[in-house]
Amino acid sequence: MWQSAKPNEPRIEGFTLIEALAAIAVVATGLAAIGGLADSSLRSDLHTRRHLAQIFATREIIAGLPRRDALPFGYLSGVLNGHEWRIHSTLMQTTAAAGAAEWVPQGIALLVRSPYGSTIEIDTIRMRRRPTK
Repeated sequence: MWQSAKPNEPRIEGFTLIEALAAIAVVATGLAAIGGLADSSLRSDLHTRRHLAQIFATREIIAGLPRRDALPFGYLSGVLNGHEWRIHSTLMQTTAAAGAAEWVPQGIALLVRSPYGSTIEIDTIRMRRRPTK
């Protein structure tokens, strides 16, 4: 067994208070970084889930639109799974001579607002038969 050259000298073992505080500071910094990363990951996941719910609601609204000849011109609105939606349907102007084309373009603007405030807007064109007079 090893013995000190000075038998009356107290043995020094363990960490000093400064070393212990430095170790605690390093561990706390690491935990704070991990906590920030976990928080960022959870927020990103929540945003993605909300956005996907809004996209699915938008797809359901588009799939549930009336037939070409049954969709009236003007505004339609409603709520689907908490998502407010509004459709604005207009007859689009063409360069074809009046009455020459059997089909005319109908502009459709769909706006979907989620319960959390984000919006999706889709503008599209549908061809519909010219109304008979």
